[in-house]
Amino acid sequence: MSLKQRLDEDVKAAMRARDRDRLGTLRLITAAIKQREVDERITLDDAQVLAVIDKMVKQRRESIAQFDAAGRTDLADKERAELAILQEFLPTPLGEDELGQLIDEAIAASGAQSARDMGAVIALLRPKVQGRADMADVSRRVKARLG
Repeated sequence: MSLKQRLDEDVKAAMRARDRDRLGTLRLITAAIKQREVDERITLDDAQVLAVIDKMVKQRRESIAQFDAAGRTDLADKERAELAILQEFLPTPLGEDELGQLIDEAIAASGAQSARDMGAVIALLRPKVQGRADMADVSRRVKARLG
């Protein structure tokens, strides 16, 4: 079952269960996916759907930090609830050792020697770690290894 099909099934299940909060978040996801499909005139595959969900997760984390800093716990709690639902659709996160191994393999495969070759390494890593690791953290690690 593809990720989009799983989302559709979860939307139907949330409707049947009358779970408004979950249904609202699932509809946000499907709307973001459809928006990208319409904008780019393509049908998204699982990797692209993961990229959309990953972007939404990042937005929620940033919002939570800002709401907490402003003392708006009510809004931060709402974002945390949405974040929990979004994370259900992401693959299991990579462990420290796994991520380090993938970075080493990508550096070896690309023949990267310095930080100037970072783009090639990231291009190899992105499909493998999308949704499983924070790309900002991956970039920092790659830069540290090459620098």
